[in-house]
Amino acid sequence: MTLKQTQREDPLYIKVHPRDNIAIIVNTGGLPKGTKFPCGLELISNVPQGHKVALNDISEGEPIIRYGEMIGFALKTIAKGSWIEESLVELPTPPRLEELSIATHVPKRLPPLEGYTFEGYRNEDGSAGTKNILGITTSVQCVAGVLEYAVKKIKEELLPQYPNVEDVVALTHSYGCGVAINAPDAVIPIRTLQNLAQNPNFGGELMVVGLGCEKLVPERLVPDGDMGKIVSLQQHAGFVPMVKSIMEMAEARLDKLNRRQRVTCPASDLVVGLQCGGSDAFSGVTANPAVGFAADLLVRAGATVMFSEVTEVRDAVHLLTPRAVNEEVGRALIREMQWYDDYLQRGQADRSANPSPGNKKGGLANVVEKSLGSIVKSGNSPIVGVLSPGERAAEKGLIFAATPASDFVCGTLQLASGINLQVFTTGRGTPYGLAVAPVIKVATRNSLAEQWHDLIDLNAGRIATGEATIEDVGWELFHLILDVASGHKQTWADHWGIHNDLALFNPAPVT
Repeated sequence: MTLKQTQREDPLYIKVHPRDNIAIIVNTGGLPKGTKFPCGLELISNVPQGHKVALNDISEGEPIIRYGEMIGFALKTIAKGSWIEESLVELPTPPRLEELSIATHVPKRLPPLEGYTFEGYRNEDGSAGTKNILGITTSVQCVAGVLEYAVKKIKEELLPQYPNVEDVVALTHSYGCGVAINAPDAVIPIRTLQNLAQNPNFGGELMVVGLGCEKLVPERLVPDGDMGKIVSLQQHAGFVPMVKSIMEMAEARLDKLNRRQRVTCPASDLVVGLQCGGSDAFSGVTANPAVGFAADLLVRAGATVMFSEVTEVRDAVHLLTPRAVNEEVGRALIREMQWYDDYLQRGQADRSANPSPGNKKGGLANVVEKSLGSIVKSGNSPIVGVLSPGERAAEKGLIFAATPASDFVCGTLQLASGINLQVFTTGRGTPYGLAVAPVIKVATRNSLAEQWHDLIDLNAGRIATGEATIEDVGWELFHLILDVASGHKQTWADHWGIHNDLALFNPAPVT
């Protein structure tokens, strides 16, 4: 990354790659027409913060280059020093899946990082939790109101008696009945619910609340078919007995969970999900590269790291398939891209549905530019595995877990895949959080970190102004992950109790 800088008050721009013919403006509030840079560049129009400026004349039809990659074509001639607005950029075609190179540039494995640990909750299956939570899942939306009432009473009347249990979480959702339960794509929401209940932060104390007449029978959510783990509301004579039954089953599990103690666990027991939301043009040069550096450290320490969001990978997938550890993994990555291409086509949606209005206001012209900035969260490690939506991770290293780009759906699917902690980068800002796992939020800009000082956990904006390097922030994030996983530090989302509802991905028909 090339950083043009004299003093902090001076005009700043970031050019990522020597091939780039554009740069983004760093200064808060943007820069006015007439601004001159030490290199001789002069702005001939106002350029907002994070938006692109032409570093030389770009002819009509000529590629616009950022990150050393083409993000589009100029729809008309763009003069040097101009603001390259979204309307000036023509969206290029996506990489052809059948032409991708596979496992041709597999990164060498870096030396292992040894001796790094965190204080976690050891589970019988060998996994480790970063929280100690009672999770109560549902088999159908019909029971959500009753369960939420019961959870409120559990928190008020029972939880104070069990100080080692951090929370009680109702895993409610909109699935379970009125759906095509045997449709091929129904496997996605069903396995998501099955695997959510096995998240390591629940300590193996599975509990299901069902109704009694739903299509998704509760037994399908209990791996061993133990009916003693299920409360069926239609078997009770009234509301009060329903709530009493839920509370009695919950109390037995609270008693077991309360006996758990944090113990020293190797960093290899971490399963960390990476996600971005409210992205901007700084995401790909500050927060996401720092997260990628930390991801490589985690992989070197033996941990599992998963990145996701198919629509924010698809236009940069040609940079990922060469990193697949073998042909099988590369083909699996292409399979997930093709599945989502077909899914969008069935819904008559195209790639222009992403990015969002906020992304564009933050300087992202199109999904190609967004994707190129998004994938750097994956760092430089070889990709050792690919998960379909809702599948559970079973190996260590860097994994692509296929999910939609929606923050809430992606978070739900990553929880099902087994994350015990998530790192979330944001440029526009979002109070997003998960009740099940701690979410470390990383800001892309100094101004966001200052504005949301009590919502942002780590500021990567210092990279843009030259106050810190990608490596500095990456190491800082790595140590913060260990501290949060150990309970030594609390994320702002957990401090305030800001938690989003679960959102299942259900591409199957609703009847």
